[in-house]
Amino acid sequence: MTPLPRLRGRARVGGLPLTLLLEPIGGISGDLFLGAMADLGLDLTVLAKLLEGWGLSGFAIEVELAEEHGIVGTRVTVRVKDAPPKAHQHRAWAEIKRSLERLPAGVATRALAIFGKLARAEAKIHGVTEEQVEFHEVGAIDSIVDIVGAAWALEQLGSPRVLSRPPPLGSGLVHSQHGVLPIPAPATLEVLAGLPTLLEGQGELTTPTGAAILAACASFELPASFSAEKVGYGIGHSRFADRPNVLRASLGSIPSPAAGGGLGRGVGNAGDADQIFVLETHLDDLSPQVIGYLAERLMGAGALDVGLSPLTMKKGRPGQRLTIVCRASERKALTELLFRESTTLGVRAYPVERDELERRLIEVETPYGRVRIKLGSLRGEVLNAAPEYDDCVAAAERHGVPLKEVMAAAMEAYRR
Repeated sequence: MTPLPRLRGRARVGGLPLTLLLEPIGGISGDLFLGAMADLGLDLTVLAKLLEGWGLSGFAIEVELAEEHGIVGTRVTVRVKDAPPKAHQHRAWAEIKRSLERLPAGVATRALAIFGKLARAEAKIHGVTEEQVEFHEVGAIDSIVDIVGAAWALEQLGSPRVLSRPPPLGSGLVHSQHGVLPIPAPATLEVLAGLPTLLEGQGELTTPTGAAILAACASFELPASFSAEKVGYGIGHSRFADRPNVLRASLGSIPSPAAGGGLGRGVGNAGDADQIFVLETHLDDLSPQVIGYLAERLMGAGALDVGLSPLTMKKGRPGQRLTIVCRASERKALTELLFRESTTLGVRAYPVERDELERRLIEVETPYGRVRIKLGSLRGEVLNAAPEYDDCVAAAERHGVPLKEVMAAAMEAYRR
């Protein structure tokens, strides 16, 4: 497998928060999503190494340029070596869940969310509990690669906000472990319940895996405008008579309103699609070690900010107020993560308005290497500047100097 040398558009280095816009023209599946990610420039050899280090073996990821209805994009194929037919590849949800928890935190959180959508759908369809669910097609190696790969790709892109147009479901019949099933498959419909879809197309356009990626990671609240910086096309393996089998993925940003009384991007500004929520819960019986782990998981799952503040609870017990700031599209997933990972019995949620300074990143040269500086501006005037913490930590460890020296050097370089 070789990485693609081609990128469409130019990469962003600052400005507004990144947004990934998905357009499932020919539907969506795991391989279509990975193809679009590779076409955006992600090197899938890195994904293969992650999976091999995780313990998955007997597979190869093939990446090739392909053309569909005159559109040139990327086709991804996961080859499984010496594997039995998919009908004989069963994996229990409990087993998959334990394995996923060994992945890097950000990848694990998304992969668990995607698989969790499928587990709940399968449990409902077959009348069993989630712990009793055994995956067949989705439990096969290539489907595990697709799902973990989708989680990895979003982490590699910097956890952008994901938006999607409604996917077409298709029609007809499909062969599965359970026999001949209608299209869309029952799992696909169950996963997408309550979300907008299109009743059009022939064949299986949206697979259960593709549906789960959308349901777990995307919002369908499209903005009035979008500025694309990079565009990638995933090319599918089937041919459809009425449409190209492609998934278009555009990486860019939602422009700030040109006018309005706010200072920057905020829900009070006309034309801005963001709605911000604050989630809160009080904890008096959770280990500080678990709280620290939970905060990392919440940030990896899309929280904009996570904070802790001490408080005195009933009966004089010392406790912690856990506060999460998130977009409306991430509210449900973050609340579920709170219930799963903490001891809370309830989570309060309320919408808030938020004004932001315009943000961008610049790089400065220091004696310890290049460090990014985050700038906050109001109508073109820089009001705040701060060195990126992770850059400074890496430089301090690389050169064996105190962190405060690197941070001071970065600010001195910026002022020059």
